[in-house]
Amino acid sequence: MPRLGLGRPRVRPDHVLGDKGYSSRAIRTWLRRRSISHTIPERVDQIRNRARRGNLGGRPPRFDKELYKRRNVVERCFHRLKQWRGIATRYDKTAESYRAVVTLASLFMWA
Repeated sequence: MPRLGLGRPRVRPDHVLGDKGYSSRAIRTWLRRRSISHTIPERVDQIRNRARRGNLGGRPPRFDKELYKRRNVVERCFHRLKQWRGIATRYDKTAESYRAVVTLASLFMWA
């Protein structure tokens, strides 16, 4: 994350978007303790278990559909980058050269 001024750079995000693979009570609790808002859809089994428990099941977690739709843009970008063989298999030895290849592939995709 970019540094906003003097001092240590920020390492905590403002908001986290995740898919159903990150839908667990432990992850949601961890994010809540650190005051990080999140948009993670619930899995079907979690919805079913909460409904089965009735009033003891609690409220469903807040979910913003419009914000979650923007995650699709990032996923499609990753998919297109992975079509480059050198990026998908990580042929480069150093992080700098790998970053350069990703930048070059992004420029080719953008043009």
